[in-house]
Amino acid sequence: MKKILVIGSTVADVIVNLDYLPRTAEDVHIKSQSVSLGGCAHNVSDMIGHFGVPYTLFSPVGTGMYGDFVRKHLAEKGVVSPVPTPEMANGCCYCFVESGGERTFIVDHGAEYLFQPEWFDLLDPADYSCVYVCGLEVEEKTGDVVVDFLERSGLPVFFAPGPRLRRIDPGLMERVFALRPVLHLNDDEAEEYTGTDTLESAAGALYALTKNLVVITTGERGACFYDGQALTQVPPVKVERIADTIGAGDGHCGALMACLARGLGPEEAVAKANAAAALLVTVKGGILSREQFAGAAIL
Repeated sequence: MKKILVIGSTVADVIVNLDYLPRTAEDVHIKSQSVSLGGCAHNVSDMIGHFGVPYTLFSPVGTGMYGDFVRKHLAEKGVVSPVPTPEMANGCCYCFVESGGERTFIVDHGAEYLFQPEWFDLLDPADYSCVYVCGLEVEEKTGDVVVDFLERSGLPVFFAPGPRLRRIDPGLMERVFALRPVLHLNDDEAEEYTGTDTLESAAGALYALTKNLVVITTGERGACFYDGQALTQVPPVKVERIADTIGAGDGHCGALMACLARGLGPEEAVAKANAAAALLVTVKGGILSREQFAGAAIL
């Protein structure tokens, strides 16, 4: 089986649990705090690995205390990015988690989001079946470097544009859409970007741009996909308790890619991705341990 290429960020997630987000000038006490590996690309690749599909995490890891943290914990997992260490500090993501499990991100972007053209010479596209990229990397000032590689590689693209979709340069978006990527996004992102107010309209508008599978997560309702013929809703896996929603979308995308790589059809792949995302929201942070994944018997 060929590997999946995952391009993007790995960061330290600084997770702060509190009852609610404070108002300006308010003084509140937190419940707890912790630090764990995060970043969209890392979270996606971690889930791909749980499904037994080989991957390469192509992620710059910078300097400083957060870079040291990321490098150390990736090494403990046996993961080494082929990207040389840039002379720039790695950033982090402050994840504020309220009592209901919803999260708010405040992000310090650093070396992990910036790419140099020569780094991509380290990759042989023939080694890979497809490539993942997040909108955050395309939005950054070196986004054209990433898109240049996507165009050169000829690889099928999975694109998760994320909540900052409208901040991406329209010219770069046109180039990405021209690659006919599989799109993975949530319902709010889909409807806001297309200016529509129904999933059917949003999915149809996005498909018109890419002519490829559109997968839209719908929170407690699960997820749906549009293949140019019909919008198919795939029911959720119910959970009794939500710890937080950090990385749920990333994990869903990683599971989807892995299942499609294993030969599953879209409906079964989305169903398994729903199960993986449901498991993720029951644990703290955006990744699962081997024991947690194996215990859920998702495969």
